[in-house]
Amino acid sequence: MLSLKDLEFLTALARRKHFARAAEDCGVSQPAFSMRLRKIEEGLRVPVVKRGNRFEGFTPEGEVLLRHAHKIMDNLKSMEQDLRSTSGEITGNLSVGVIPTGVIFAAQAVKKLQQQHPGIKVSLQTATSLVVQQGVDNGQFDAGFTYGDGVSGALMRIEDVYHERYLLLAPKALLTGKKRSITWADAAELPLCLLEPKMQNRRIIDKVFSDAGLVPRVITESSGFLASIVLAAEGMAATIVPEGLAGIFRQINGIEARKMVEPELAMPVCLISRARDLGLPAVDALRSVCAEMR
Repeated sequence: MLSLKDLEFLTALARRKHFARAAEDCGVSQPAFSMRLRKIEEGLRVPVVKRGNRFEGFTPEGEVLLRHAHKIMDNLKSMEQDLRSTSGEITGNLSVGVIPTGVIFAAQAVKKLQQQHPGIKVSLQTATSLVVQQGVDNGQFDAGFTYGDGVSGALMRIEDVYHERYLLLAPKALLTGKKRSITWADAAELPLCLLEPKMQNRRIIDKVFSDAGLVPRVITESSGFLASIVLAAEGMAATIVPEGLAGIFRQINGIEARKMVEPELAMPVCLISRARDLGLPAVDALRSVCAEMR
């Protein structure tokens, strides 16, 4: 008969997709982890994991087992939080994934959440939109802040929390003679530092330029906004950032912000959680906080 520990090993492997890392999460050595998997397979008399020098995925039988394992572990976590909340106090650990452009909103939400429920301990991790979605689905994250496009409503509970609008941050010298707002056509003519193409924010910006028939002058790409801001402060390039982030950096000497128009873009950012969950009290509390912030 399978134990909860067996299910913990299986969900850890699904989450980490790496034997050694999954073993580390479970607090055992890799050989002990592998031996436990073999005992699970021997007990069930079916192969669960595709064999290879590295993790190559689950077998069809393993996928079936994993679906049930996720449900059981989710229900167990929900039960534990429900029991703790009977006294009226919501406690427990909450793991939240967030896209880089949503960090400011997520941090504000976490602050408000912990003011209302100090017993909730939050782990906030930045990741790409795809990793956030996958992390919520496989249990790495209890909830996530990400773009709504591409998220399956059949698998996820999706709730809009705010709309992402964009500003151009640029050295003052590059904005001489420009109005208080700047068109995307004007921005395309400036030297730009943008996020790497794999980032969803960059794909959004590229689509705006492409739809307008524009080819921007991208001179530098980075995995985060900090490098873009530094280059703007050094007078080398402009960058396009979400309005929330711009509020932090716009006071840096030598940098000015301009509203992006023609078109004015507003991308929905959502709070997502697993549709299969019964409803974790900590996630429900985060959902309530986000509703208050709208």
